Amino acid sequence: MRYSPTTASLQCEFCSTTQVINHSNKRIEEYDFKSALNFLDKNSSQEINKNITCNKCAASFQLTPYSISSNCPYCNTPAITNFIKEITPKSLLPFELTHDKAREKFKKWIGSLWFAPSKLKDYIEGNENLQGYYLPHWTYDSDTQTYYQGQKGVIYYVMVERTVIIEGRQRRVKQREARINWSPVRGTVHKSFDDITIGASKTISHSILNNLTPWDTTELIPFDERYLAGFEAEEYTIGLDNAFEYAKMKMSHIIQNDIRRDIGGDKQRIDTMQTTYSHTTYKNVLFPIWTAQFRWKEKEYNYAINAQTGKIVGKRPYSTLKITLLVIFILLVLGGIFYLQERYSNKTNINYPSIIFNTSSIRL
Repeated sequence: MRYSPTTASLQCEFCSTTQVINHSNKRIEEYDFKSALNFLDKNSSQEINKNITCNKCAASFQLTPYSISSNCPYCNTPAITNFIKEITPKSLLPFELTHDKAREKFKKWIGSLWFAPSKLKDYIEGNENLQGYYLPHWTYDSDTQTYYQGQKGVIYYVMVERTVIIEGRQRRVKQREARINWSPVRGTVHKSFDDITIGASKTISHSILNNLTPWDTTELIPFDERYLAGFEAEEYTIGLDNAFEYAKMKMSHIIQNDIRRDIGGDKQRIDTMQTTYSHTTYKNVLFPIWTAQFRWKEKEYNYAINAQTGKIVGKRPYSTLKITLLVIFILLVLGGIFYLQERYSNKTNINYPSIIFNTSSIRL
């Protein structure tokens, strides 16, 4: 049986029998960040060989060390194995976007790309090209206090004389010129953050994972392995402490905006920032993603779809042939317009023979 986003239940792919997954009322908890780091210092995970025997075809195969859910490579039957990491996901966002809807959205997105290779549009025609993943993420809550030093800029205007050219002659005129009066400032800003999400997988590039946001973490439900049936799923490969450094960078951009508002004035400069983090908590969660890869001219392009919101992220290839044909078409159009203009101009400039009347010979 596989998890079906349509019915939010397990469903048999042969007879369509469904099995309801009863929602747990268990509270989604936050866990203390410092306590977890101390725990990880004293306990280190050991990679183990994940040998699986398929329940359907009895074939044996091996999962990668951090995979916790996959499909049998021989008969495509779902297979779920044990965790090896000390911190395991306690909550997840189930797939809301079905494979068919994800494929439809992906095709529409590809169709909107100018100068995309025709092979890219043909690529998604096969059902096997979109793969569903539950990828690990960290979420962080933290109270921050930032001491800063900077400068406040106030714009004022002065009248200055300038030499300008008016009707071909030089003249001296007075004009307003903006200047900035800078004064030193210092202060402290406080900011509380809730659920800063950081991708904890190396399967998809960090830039793509970050751009798949936002995730509605209010929809998180307690972890249940039945939601993984039929999908690939991984444990984290970016640790709790390393991911928090990425979270600090995200928080820093928001804190800088708060500092600029606190400084006030017309312009702001931030010289130094010193941030302390307190009451920091985390969650290890799984988020649903549809992924696809496309190879074009020896280069691989990766795409991802947020299976909660439908947002699509990825770099796109360009067809050199299509761009060249467009340039040629534009040049032909411009050449045709120029030719017609020249032809019309020559017609209007024809010198017709003049007729001169000798009025002296006219008699009434």
